[in-house]
Amino acid sequence: MTTEAVTPKKKKKKFELPHVYTIAFGLIIFFAILTWVVPSGSFDRKVVSTAAGDREVAVAGTYHEVAKVDKDGNDLRQGVDAVLMAPTKGIQAAADVVAFVLLIGGTFQIITKTNAINAGMSRVIKKLKGKDIMIIPIVMTLLSIGGSTFGMSEEALPFYAIFMPIMMGLGYDSMTAFMICFMGPQLGYCASTVNPFNVLISQGIAGISGNPQLWFRAIQWVIFTVLGIIWVMWYARRVKKNPKSSVTYHDDIEKHKEFSVNESDVDIPFTTRHKLVLLVFAGGMGLIVFGLLNYGWYMDEISMVFLGMGLLAGIVGGLREKEMAEQFVTGMKDFAYAAVIIGIARGILVVAEGGMIIDTILNSLATVLAGVPTFIYTTMMYIAQSILTILIPSSSGLAALTIPVMGPLTELMGVNPEASVTALQYANQVMNTVSPTAGMTVAGLAVCKISFPQWWKTCWKFVLLLTLLGLVFTAISGMLPV
Repeated sequence: MTTEAVTPKKKKKKFELPHVYTIAFGLIIFFAILTWVVPSGSFDRKVVSTAAGDREVAVAGTYHEVAKVDKDGNDLRQGVDAVLMAPTKGIQAAADVVAFVLLIGGTFQIITKTNAINAGMSRVIKKLKGKDIMIIPIVMTLLSIGGSTFGMSEEALPFYAIFMPIMMGLGYDSMTAFMICFMGPQLGYCASTVNPFNVLISQGIAGISGNPQLWFRAIQWVIFTVLGIIWVMWYARRVKKNPKSSVTYHDDIEKHKEFSVNESDVDIPFTTRHKLVLLVFAGGMGLIVFGLLNYGWYMDEISMVFLGMGLLAGIVGGLREKEMAEQFVTGMKDFAYAAVIIGIARGILVVAEGGMIIDTILNSLATVLAGVPTFIYTTMMYIAQSILTILIPSSSGLAALTIPVMGPLTELMGVNPEASVTALQYANQVMNTVSPTAGMTVAGLAVCKISFPQWWKTCWKFVLLLTLLGLVFTAISGMLPV
């Protein structure tokens, strides 16, 4: 009797998206190649005073090509050396954000070491039994108001460290915590009402005064916020009912050890020291909100308050000097991944700027838009702003570059110029929701230890809905009377 060898079937390799560092570096290479193909050029610039301060903006109609190699031998084409230096230069260009992220990480580790958050969270878990889902609409509404009014973005970063243990302790997954902290301000930023960093700066550059469509923007904010809350609550209920349905289920097994409150921790005594630490934290957050609303604080001032908050929390929490220093270092180490990817993503812009191709891309898009029928103009403008957002994630930076061109062009097309503002606010932030070049997106995912493929798999349908709504709102904005 003969036996035939059984050839084992080869398992098909499942396609996996590369690491976010790889994606960012790949984009650096891609745009470096474009600097050899796309003509270099530039608009003239002028300084304009806006609600967000003085800005250097492009002057419409002044685009001119620039030689790839000038008479002094300076070459705008980005080679291997430029590609390899881009991450370093990107980190330097984003030094303020990188420093902010590292300091936040160190500060929160000190606060976490006092065990005040776990003790306070155990109280929250007890009081919210059966009603814990209500955390989602309350927190997301507050964060969305921040995004819509004063442009809350980097300021939301500390909330990831707060809500990771809270939501995982309540039986949800790390994705739920990320969605609350990220989508709250993000949806508000999309549907901005008086946000100085996209709506007001764009209106100022376009010469629109008085925010004439504020009533319409308020309606958009309500729709976006409500839809976001419904989506996150639906996801949270589904995951809590069936934890294995979570895309982060296996990763969360390890995260539970680091972030969550175990059942044995539910009865942690809530001491006077814990109360004092949380009082310091609440006071610090209140001071930050006050400074943001009244004095236009940004990262330097917020970092100042957080550092002071961490030091004071460590002292009242009973930590020794050496222990506080060691915990600060540990916290920075945990946030290093988030900080570095922000810099690497900025390296994409460094390469594109070095090759002077951004203005060329904008000018080409504007030329194409000028020749299309009016009824599809707003859609094409939205798509153009989405493409440019990959290069320029900053809403104020994108406004300074594009609105001087898009604003007058929109008016020439017989469309309400407010459409150029609406297109920018939605295209910029919806694209930033899924873009690996958006610093705060990659930072939030890094803090929650969620990969881009996991996020994309979770959000793509909802982001498609946001895109469709953005297109509709942009079209309506253009059709409204001036």
